[in-house]
Amino acid sequence: MAKRVVILDYGSGNLRSAERAVARVGADVEVTDDLGKAARADGLVVPGVGAYAACMAGIEALGAGPTIAERVRTGAPVLGICVGMQVLFESGEEHGVVTKGLGLAPGSVTRLQAPVVPHMGWNTVAWPEGSVLGAGIPDDTRYYFVHSYASTVVDAQAEAGVRVATTVHGEPFVAAFETDVLRATQFHPEKSGDAGATLLANWLGTL
Repeated sequence: MAKRVVILDYGSGNLRSAERAVARVGADVEVTDDLGKAARADGLVVPGVGAYAACMAGIEALGAGPTIAERVRTGAPVLGICVGMQVLFESGEEHGVVTKGLGLAPGSVTRLQAPVVPHMGWNTVAWPEGSVLGAGIPDDTRYYFVHSYASTVVDAQAEAGVRVATTVHGEPFVAAFETDVLRATQFHPEKSGDAGATLLANWLGTL
């Protein structure tokens, strides 16, 4: 029986491309703002594009923060993508304004210190030992990124027991992270071809 995956519709994110990508690897997928369905699904995807503050405002308007947090507390898998990953951290700073995040992973999100911003295009990822998301994907594989902000406090996250995958663009930053139940990518797996499909299948295997 196919696993039931909800892609949370809070007004931000590549909803349809994420829906197609997750369905392609064998899930029964629904895009919805129904928090009951989000709570009960085998897996929950939190997407996100654009500004951190706008994404948090959408999550708060829907009242989705407690639902996401409760899933993590009870061991129900969650996958964050792009800004949907960033809002899982404690805060995000844009244009001097700090916005409180969901606080489900240690760290904050700030503007990348790089010669060219945004970081847009294909880049490799250094996966940690024992990674579930990166399992079976060759080390030189490239994934699709498009972002100007990232979390760069890699050491603190590793010390907190979070398995961190990194990419370098001007400076090292968190390309993905994993706990036993909460997983997230800064890049877009739904735009990353076969590698992205393998990653989503790996996540589906944890449900």
